[in-house]
Amino acid sequence: MAILWTTAFWDFPAEGFEDGIAFWLKATGSNLSPRRGPEGAFATLVPPGGDPCLRVQRVRDGKGGNHLDLHVDDVEAEAERAQVLGAAPVFAEPGLSVLRSPGGFAFCLVDHNGEAKVPAPESWPGGQRSRVDQVCLDVPPQAFDHELVFWQSLTGWPQAATRSAEFRRLISPPDMPLRFLLQRLDVAEKGQSSAAHVDLACSDVDAETERHVALGAEAVRRHHWWQVMRDPAGLEYCITSRDPDTGAVPV
Repeated sequence: MAILWTTAFWDFPAEGFEDGIAFWLKATGSNLSPRRGPEGAFATLVPPGGDPCLRVQRVRDGKGGNHLDLHVDDVEAEAERAQVLGAAPVFAEPGLSVLRSPGGFAFCLVDHNGEAKVPAPESWPGGQRSRVDQVCLDVPPQAFDHELVFWQSLTGWPQAATRSAEFRRLISPPDMPLRFLLQRLDVAEKGQSSAAHVDLACSDVDAETERHVALGAEAVRRHHWWQVMRDPAGLEYCITSRDPDTGAVPV
């Protein structure tokens, strides 16, 4: 598969839709596109520079979450290939195919519309810089190996180990706006599906955490080099100590 661009979605429940949008516009320094779709359920976060890679939608059921769009040249052909690799079809229309990975994670194949320029990190009054630059797939332990093989085969991106045994990274090309990380959960309920959250790369985790709390987020728990947060719509995400330009973890 030739993946030409990637987009991360926040799937907000109706009661958190407006609060979620307002928060992430401020957290990323973006502007909101005109709303589209049924009852304005979709919108794009437009960065100050570069091409958009973040979008929001209102979902009718469930607690919401995050999903990933892969932009390709031939949606129908790539959807067929994804199913051969183990994906399950959910919905299809011209230019869009919704599928589930072997671990149950919903993702989309969509037409590419010429996006090519990765947005730059934003600088903030506290002196730190940050950018939403990664989708992390949270995978139940029993599904991890199968999920890793599926995503590596689907994307064609090589995998790499990280400093933490529970993580594996797929090395996306430098012209992709989003990195892709898989995390093996310690425990999971029976039948639990893979899910996802977004990560920010930032130059100062403490300063960025303080900024997000002031915008309405909740600091959930701190790890050695990342901070787990919860946005006003109830979706968790992470602020991580990584180079906002390259995504690299400090040595």
